[in-house]
Amino acid sequence: MSCPRDSITYNATRCACGIGQLLNRSSGSCEIFGWPSTISTDKDISYKGISFAETLFAFDRIKKFTQSQAVFLEATLVMLLSWLVFCFFLRFTKLGDGRNVWFNLRWWITRLDVFFSTRHWLDDQQIVKKRKTELGGMFSVASWIVFIGLFAALLYQILTKRTIEVHNVRATGSPDLISFENDLEFNITAVSDMSCSNLRGIGNVLTGNPGFSDLRVASLSTLGNYTCRNTTSGPTVNFKCNKCRLANDYIYISWHFVDLPGAPAAAVGFQFNFTSKNGADKKKHVSFVSGTLRNGSILDERPVTFRGSEGNVLKFNLFPRIYHHLGDLKLIQPLFHEFIPGSVYRDTAQLQASLGRSADGILNTTLFINYLSSYIVEIDHENILGPVSFLADLGGLYCISIGIFFYILVQCEYRIKKLRNEDTIFRRIRKRRKALDHWDKLRRYVAYTYDCRILGDDAIRTTKMSALCGLARPSTSPSECGSSRTNMQHFIMSAKKPGLSIEKNVTQQPASLEMRPLDSTTSLAHGANTSNKKSISQSSHSNGDIIPPPPSMEFGEGSSSSEVDAMDIKKKLLLLYDYNVLLREKLLDTQSLLNALGAKASSSSSSSTKEHST
Repeated sequence: MSCPRDSITYNATRCACGIGQLLNRSSGSCEIFGWPSTISTDKDISYKGISFAETLFAFDRIKKFTQSQAVFLEATLVMLLSWLVFCFFLRFTKLGDGRNVWFNLRWWITRLDVFFSTRHWLDDQQIVKKRKTELGGMFSVASWIVFIGLFAALLYQILTKRTIEVHNVRATGSPDLISFENDLEFNITAVSDMSCSNLRGIGNVLTGNPGFSDLRVASLSTLGNYTCRNTTSGPTVNFKCNKCRLANDYIYISWHFVDLPGAPAAAVGFQFNFTSKNGADKKKHVSFVSGTLRNGSILDERPVTFRGSEGNVLKFNLFPRIYHHLGDLKLIQPLFHEFIPGSVYRDTAQLQASLGRSADGILNTTLFINYLSSYIVEIDHENILGPVSFLADLGGLYCISIGIFFYILVQCEYRIKKLRNEDTIFRRIRKRRKALDHWDKLRRYVAYTYDCRILGDDAIRTTKMSALCGLARPSTSPSECGSSRTNMQHFIMSAKKPGLSIEKNVTQQPASLEMRPLDSTTSLAHGANTSNKKSISQSSHSNGDIIPPPPSMEFGEGSSSSEVDAMDIKKKLLLLYDYNVLLREKLLDTQSLLNALGAKASSSSSSSTKEHST
């Protein structure tokens, strides 16, 4: 078979990958093993104190997107700047007559002034008024944004760092160590092109200190069982010990790989995973340590190849721990201590020479476990955040968010006098717009009621709208229009008297009378009109007065202004009309009398002239 690309040859006919390289079978070439040297230690202990919060808020998922408080603070800053820039550019828009969208936006911003109303700049010796300004609304919303952002950061801190873990180390004895029963599992992979067929020399375990009398050699089956499986990274040796009770402080487990045709005993690194589980709840309480080693414990990233008789030693420490906050859970915590490399090659020529020597055709690996049985670590949790401290933090955040923007607001109104009266400008524009709307309604009502063209286009539009609603009234003649105009003027003049209000008389009358034309009401009051006319003429003749006094336009004492309706006003207007007719008759009589007297005087003067001449 042909050698793969970028490979080296030895013994003239055999091929192997170079320093720190592995064979990529898919591409048929040797490639550098690029995994970095990493050591990761973690413990998957579910604490009862935050299990409810994690279930309710899915806090593990939130942590994927929010890894720190900086995320909340950055989001708060972005929202705050966006709001301030929006309000800044909104101030350059025109208010107009109060009907455009820019005025409505700026008006609603003033309504959002919930923190700083009545706390703005006020002149001395002035009455304190309720002020809602655009500047106050802008800073009120900004205060809310800052407060909510800081509150979210505070909640994140509460969920992540509301408790501290307290460790207490105490000396232990044999009864305490016997009570530790854990399931231990160790996996170590020689990253190489070898397989489990290269594995040799596993099956014994050495306990005690080498060179001392307590050194013992025993079968590995006394502690547990082992297996070997082939993986894409290389052969993996697996060791398991169920309900393991460690009685010795030092444990050594060794094995080695040998050369096979086409598969020399060489590796470019090691991968390991040491797991400890509690027998009571194996899925919940787990401690482990894992990592990848390429060039010793110094984590040097230079490519190397491990091969030779000197052994590679991986040292681990086991810490017995008692978790008092988890029902006195007893769990052994494995930690990686050190990696001592054995025979290592960093030069291609040296590796070629080693591959050609049968004495170097071995890869020794030793697992060294140091059980720290002299001490036990006791772990407990203490809550550092109570309800009083939480409320204190919350109040502090509230005061900070309000105080910052209140200071900026006061400085702005102190330096820019125009800002002190901006609420007056908004209210004046809004009141003017409402007054115009109400005046337009009144004009339309008058135009509909009297059906005259005194209001121009408004009367035309009102007639069209009334026709659409089925309320169109018949047209009147010009003479009737003139009389209606005169009646309307008398109506307005009489409504200006104390006790009468046009707005009250218009808005409080019934709908049937409000939509009824003037001609229809004349027929209803015809009888009263005739009797009133007779009474006025009789009173004038009985009193002997040439011109009687005008009729009284005041309503009865028992009826209040709220009870005055359109019919009473119509009757008063009819009385005024009859009084005007009577005045016209008197005027005509007086004029005819004057004409008669003038004619008589002229005839008498002419006769006297004739007599004098004769």
